[in-house]
Amino acid sequence: MFDFLINAIFWTLALYGLFELIKNIIYICTYTNLKSDGIYVIIAAKNQENKIEGFLRTLLFRIMYGKEECIKDVIVTDLNSTDDTMKILSKLGKEYDGVKITNWKECKEVIDSIKEAN
Repeated sequence: MFDFLINAIFWTLALYGLFELIKNIIYICTYTNLKSDGIYVIIAAKNQENKIEGFLRTLLFRIMYGKEECIKDVIVTDLNSTDDTMKILSKLGKEYDGVKITNWKECKEVIDSIKEAN
């Protein structure tokens, strides 16, 4: 009886892991690039080292766990900040896959490429 319970728990966890793996693979394969349809949030920030991390984490929390599931990417543009805003943005860009960190020139190129795709 004990051996049956251990095997049942093992197989339940194994199947759960398999379903999570398949779900993540499907999510990664269907994750859109910037030239496809979708809603993208573009944030321009300059000298906001005291506020930017809290703002972005709040926004990302709402996107991941809220009702804003139609948002594909968050593009944060640094407007030549003179404080540590870019360091904070780089750290957040590494933590979250949906956050793209650019400078204002790269952001303009991204917007122009979206216009050309349509």
